[in-house]
Amino acid sequence: MTELLDPTSERRPATRQAAPRLHSVEGRTVGLLDISKARGDVFLDRLEMLLAGRGVEVLRFRKPTYTKPAPADLRHEIAVKCDAVVEALAD
Repeated sequence: MTELLDPTSERRPATRQAAPRLHSVEGRTVGLLDISKARGDVFLDRLEMLLAGRGVEVLRFRKPTYTKPAPADLRHEIAVKCDAVVEALAD
């Protein structure tokens, strides 16, 4: 069994069910979310190149700052436009 931990400072974490995993990204749209930390874009640039080389449609997104959660409108846009998302963390 996999246990996912919520990194927020909630005193009582909300119960969330994990989204079903995709069997493949082929023919899907993958969002790449840069959280605005140093060098996260380097990782995402390389990942975009690899995914695009496999025929995957890639959309790029960027948070205004890494110190706060992504704004609701950005989260909504990603949820509507993408089948999966990769969030880059780097330093």
